[in-house]
Amino acid sequence: MEKNPSTLDDLDFAILSCLQKDGRMSFTEIAERLNVSVGTARTRLNRLIDDGIISIIGRVDPDKVGFGAYAHIAVYVRPATLKEQVAETISQLPEVSFLASTSGEYDLEVDVMCQSNSHLVQFVNDISVIEGVYQTKTTLYFKVYKYAQPDLGLLK
Repeated sequence: MEKNPSTLDDLDFAILSCLQKDGRMSFTEIAERLNVSVGTARTRLNRLIDDGIISIIGRVDPDKVGFGAYAHIAVYVRPATLKEQVAETISQLPEVSFLASTSGEYDLEVDVMCQSNSHLVQFVNDISVIEGVYQTKTTLYFKVYKYAQPDLGLLK
């Protein structure tokens, strides 16, 4: 059974906050910081993982590992009935770091990380020929000032 935020308690949120600060934090350190047993920390974290609430991953700085072209692409889909199909196709592309359906001027918002501007141009050309893609508008990010996960403290 997948949990929703209303079924998470303060200890769950505290564990999530610890791991947002340091994804390699040990069960022992989490337990010490939260004044619970190591077994409790381990059990709770394993449940959070099993329920799909958190995934432990290595997060890289795109610029430092060779992604020099980070961009936002607005995708216009016609006819609108193809939006889900277009989104599914785009979601499979490895350059895509964020993809959402929007209610605004365009239909899909896509953030991508490419190695270079020429790689970005090729990516845009590739998605432009997907059935249903009517138009794209690309905005290149010159400098990213903040790239973060949501602050769980906002939920309290």
